[in-house]
Amino acid sequence: MALLMKGSEVVNAMKERMLKDVEELGRKGVTPGLAIVRVGARPDDLSYERGAIKRCEGLGIKCRVFEYPEDITQQDLIDNINGINADVTVHGILLFRPLPGHMDENVIKHVISPEKDADCLNPVNVAKVFEGDETGFAPCTPEAVVEMLDHYGINVAGKKVTIIGRSLVVGKPLSMLLLKKHATITICHTKTKNLEETCKEADILIAAAGKARMVTDAYVSEGQVVVDVGINVDENGNLCGDVNLEKVERLAGLITPVPGGVGTVTTSVLAKHVIRAAKGSI
Repeated sequence: MALLMKGSEVVNAMKERMLKDVEELGRKGVTPGLAIVRVGARPDDLSYERGAIKRCEGLGIKCRVFEYPEDITQQDLIDNINGINADVTVHGILLFRPLPGHMDENVIKHVISPEKDADCLNPVNVAKVFEGDETGFAPCTPEAVVEMLDHYGINVAGKKVTIIGRSLVVGKPLSMLLLKKHATITICHTKTKNLEETCKEADILIAAAGKARMVTDAYVSEGQVVVDVGINVDENGNLCGDVNLEKVERLAGLITPVPGGVGTVTTSVLAKHVIRAAKGSI
């Protein structure tokens, strides 16, 4: 039976380090500030927003929500983001996506200052992730995966890591973060032949496909480390991951649950980025 890698343990360890950083910033007269920019009021955005505010304020980070109606014009949103960029009390900006259909995200993503881009929306930070430049900010979810692996003492150097999913939000940046730590990366997707066999050959399997419970015991080898990045709602309205936990945990050596796994850590990574941005502003 697999050992569960719980996100709460990682969060607690990160909290200790971040509280010290916030205390040090306070002695220098700086209070880290996060701006949450939301267009409309999607339930999933509101849920994440509540969690992010609770996590950040528990660390001494000041949070401000900038809420705009869904029919705001693209130019008005740009003007407002530029105002937030110029606010010296704001060190990190989180913009919820997707934006309404009348807006072009390819334009908006360039507006957020790279120095305040806490979740890697601006192409400048995306490029830094792919270059291995640690002065940028990686997306919070991929970095949360790395935090979990590090916390549980899983050294990826020289290991075969297979990632199911090639999105720019998780799959691609996560592959770069792990490659920088000397892992050997395979990225799988819907066109991958012999997907199950490819996954079984990995030392570490990371599921980020966005398909509920698609990873069964047919994908997993004995003793494998399995990381579930998926967040889905099943036919009964219950939260579940991309991994069928009941079938996989009998084979895996270590596995992350959903809920209570990677998703728990993402808001801590967001807070970590805001604190780092605040340090950089001094």
